[in-house]
Amino acid sequence: MFKLKIYQLILPLAGILMLTINPLGAKTAKSILSIARANSTITFDGLPEGPCWENATPIPVFQHSPNFGDEPTEQTEMRIAYNDKYLWVFAKLYYNDPSNIVSKTKKRDGTATGTDIFGIILDTYNTNESALAFFTSPSGHRTDYEISNDASGSSFSGKGSINYSWNTFWDVKTARTPYGWSMEMRVPFSSLKFQEVGGKVTMGLMVNRKVSHNNELYTYPEIDPKHGMLAPIKPSLAAKIEFEGIKAEKPVYVSPYVITGMEQKRTLSLDKTHYDKDNSPELDAGLDIKYNISSNLTLDLTANTDFAQVEADDERVNITRYSLYFPEKRMFFQERSSLFGFGLGGSQELFYSRRIGISHDGPVRIFGGARLTGRVGKWDIGLLDMQTQKLNDIPSENFGVFRVRRQVVNENSFLGAMATTRLGNNGSRSAAYGIDGIFRLFGDDYLETKVAQVANSETENPGFKDNSFAHIQWERRNQKGFSYKFSYGYTGKMFYPTVGFISKLGVQSYSARAQYDWLPGNSSKIYSLKLFLSNTYVQRIQGKELESRTIFGGVSVSSKTGWTGFGSFSQVKDGIKYNFYLAADAYVPAGEYSYLTFFSLLSSPSSKPLSVSLNLSGGGYYDGNRLSASFSPMFRASSSLQLSGSYSLNKISFDKRNQKFTSHIARLKLMYMHSTKVSLSSFIQYNSQSNLAIGNIRLRYNPREGNDFYLVYNEIKPSFNYDFGEARKVPFLNRMVLLKYIHTFKM
Repeated sequence: MFKLKIYQLILPLAGILMLTINPLGAKTAKSILSIARANSTITFDGLPEGPCWENATPIPVFQHSPNFGDEPTEQTEMRIAYNDKYLWVFAKLYYNDPSNIVSKTKKRDGTATGTDIFGIILDTYNTNESALAFFTSPSGHRTDYEISNDASGSSFSGKGSINYSWNTFWDVKTARTPYGWSMEMRVPFSSLKFQEVGGKVTMGLMVNRKVSHNNELYTYPEIDPKHGMLAPIKPSLAAKIEFEGIKAEKPVYVSPYVITGMEQKRTLSLDKTHYDKDNSPELDAGLDIKYNISSNLTLDLTANTDFAQVEADDERVNITRYSLYFPEKRMFFQERSSLFGFGLGGSQELFYSRRIGISHDGPVRIFGGARLTGRVGKWDIGLLDMQTQKLNDIPSENFGVFRVRRQVVNENSFLGAMATTRLGNNGSRSAAYGIDGIFRLFGDDYLETKVAQVANSETENPGFKDNSFAHIQWERRNQKGFSYKFSYGYTGKMFYPTVGFISKLGVQSYSARAQYDWLPGNSSKIYSLKLFLSNTYVQRIQGKELESRTIFGGVSVSSKTGWTGFGSFSQVKDGIKYNFYLAADAYVPAGEYSYLTFFSLLSSPSSKPLSVSLNLSGGGYYDGNRLSASFSPMFRASSSLQLSGSYSLNKISFDKRNQKFTSHIARLKLMYMHSTKVSLSSFIQYNSQSNLAIGNIRLRYNPREGNDFYLVYNEIKPSFNYDFGEARKVPFLNRMVLLKYIHTFKM
């Protein structure tokens, strides 16, 4: 029966909330720095000089690593100001020897690993949990991303706390100077989204400067490394800044796109003697509209939603019995995507946007949709509604999502609720709904709770437990000294959110982890040393049978020069209910298995022109043995040219059953960046499991934010052992040339 029982979800969470009503974790109020208003005209050229520089508010920086508390080796002068339209950030970045400047990318959203960077993180709603980041380098490249769950390693959204696919409208200019380099950054207030209270706007501010030649990181405010590797971008550690009398514009951004090209397909005949040819011209168009209703509410509309055809998922080999998770890359779903996160453990999600418009049969056209995100009072809200077209046996469907969250108890605690629906024109209906909370109890101790249910029209009279989910976790987030994590999870055998991502049904899990971190101090060559031990037990609810148990322990070490190493051992016990296949001639029979595994990783400093990452793992694998290895070199010749590659091997043998499975994945990527506006990339991927080679060449011209021109060539070729007989001679399986243009009009 399709029946909601939301009241049954509220009761257990209410009890937990009563236990946390005493705000033991409340922090002392931080002082607020008032930011100066720029009253003079600003010349936007990357050279901060004149009245705009003299009158801006100075911001100091402190050494965070590798020697916390020491004076920075290189001098930094940074100031911030604002006018009616923009937040302005100015910086003069000095070097004792300017030849030490490291600049390795010009690409929009290019990785900043191993290059000198400077940027800010803004907690625009002053939530102490989420923020927006804006970074640049000496080349003037732009990288922006969204931070959620206070950049915690165990993300509130369950899929990672940093969304690098998020983009917005902002500009930066840099200049080389005799003392080093300088930069000017301007971010429209209309791109930030904020909340005004009594004519004032309070935000959190963090500043990061990376000096690669000596592996130093400077921050504002002063941040103790005990808060972990991501401490320099944790919104809860941000300083507070204040603006008066700012009013964001309410622009309307209209972004039509057009795609044209040709796709050639080759489909193997049923008798496997030849390929049927299909040449399909490609012509499509669509429209996205972004309207800033107010400084804290944004409405996004879409028609014939862009499918991000110019992006490609990396090839992967799955040697587990669970589904692989792929991240969302379509731009329409990126705005405040963290708000829609409702993690169910690992990569599992109550809402997974790739369920909309993507199926096993390929893309499903999205007629259109709308999304509203922002804040009303103390509530963060998100609404989404999308309508898709019929495709083969998949009916035309409507997808709906509703999400709310707010702070409770103290500034680091949150309570939220989510509901999703999926309605087909064939009468199929499903819904999922839940409540989640995260509560800072005291110090660095957090309690996380989640309960959810599903209701599907095709499920008759499910028991309350069968279609329910519950999770509770207690964790100490300190990364200096002793820390721990304890959790329990329950997933009913019919808990399948049709707009979500779930890999395990009908199980309950128990997990405990203990960890001890050392920061040896300024006199040591070691930056951090970590020991950890965990035990995870997963049991099938029906019959109380073993699903899996893993005892996992190891050590992680990093040096002050940028070397990192990791080693671990695991004792694994798995209960396999059904045979699962790695290939047609290699499988794991149902049964119970116990075996030992190891994993090791070594990475060289990324600041060098050539950097390498190596890992080796193996040991037992059910009733056989496994050896896995990967090698990932990267050569950065300059800020204009990068060459990277990777090779991974999985070699599995079941000697008693005379079965073997070997997989190879190889990638080679060349990136040429003519400027910050023009880039050309080419990559080749080979996957021996599918016996396919995939090639891609992409030219991108990005004259300004919101305007993009792409020319893309893709080809999928069979390898020498792809098929049999005459069919093997086919030159390619799929060949596609696409021309895509997006133009944004500001109304």
